[in-house]
Amino acid sequence: MARRIDVTGADGVRLAAWEFGDPAKAGPDPGEAAAPDAPGVLLLHGLMGRASHWASTARRLSARHRAVALDQRGHGRSEKPPEGAFTRDAYVDDAEAALEQLGLGPAVLIGHAMGALTAWQLAAKRPDLVRGLVISDMRASALGGASQREWAEWFTSWPVPFATLADVRKWFGEDDPWVERPNPARGEFYAEVMAESPDGWRPVFDPGQMLRSRETWVHDAHWEELAQVRCPALVVRGLDGELGRAEAQEMVRVLPRGQYAEVADAGHLIHYDQPEAWLAAIEPFLDSLDGE
Repeated sequence: MARRIDVTGADGVRLAAWEFGDPAKAGPDPGEAAAPDAPGVLLLHGLMGRASHWASTARRLSARHRAVALDQRGHGRSEKPPEGAFTRDAYVDDAEAALEQLGLGPAVLIGHAMGALTAWQLAAKRPDLVRGLVISDMRASALGGASQREWAEWFTSWPVPFATLADVRKWFGEDDPWVERPNPARGEFYAEVMAESPDGWRPVFDPGQMLRSRETWVHDAHWEELAQVRCPALVVRGLDGELGRAEAQEMVRVLPRGQYAEVADAGHLIHYDQPEAWLAAIEPFLDSLDGE
């Protein structure tokens, strides 16, 4: 079951937040959802993602936490204003508004890729709202202009509209030039962000807005903000992901209370590639925070 909660983000942008666990119940029986006053968790997807990508994680965590996933601006069911701000400040302010309006803080922020950057920037800005941080496969170093140009070219290579969702899964899981070997999980990930239109299946987001979002962070390094995070933080990398081991370990060193975990046989989409191993990596960290 998924329950939508409307949130007002920066500049009045309408955002959709989602609870994927069962409704909270009274009583301590195993398998029952946590009470509404349970420790808060806010899950932030990456660029082109959506809250539903966190559904299995949120359901697992909902036994002991109030786990809420946010469709960030321009994504999922949230508003996609044509002339809206897609800056770092806008994304961070949206997450801050979600924590306050949902009454989740001080919460654990779990972020993937761009969502992880938003999470650690918010943790640096509002330490009173964040008690723990999980960073999933996001680099702190600058990626540069060449990376942005590659992404722009990649978007133009998509054979949209796709005739069927099976075509979506096949292209992103097998035929995409960026795929080194068949990856069904990647195909499922992208199928989740498609919507049916009169001429076929198209992404629910505007690729131009995605490039505008990415433009605001790929040219800069983010080590200084990482060093300002005072809460416990776990850096998680997939062994075949975009975050290399050396950079991940340097991030752990820069974080005042950093910890490290890695997931074998996982690429950039760790929580999709290896969902059980992903949970095994983060749950001990969450347990340690709950024990503080």
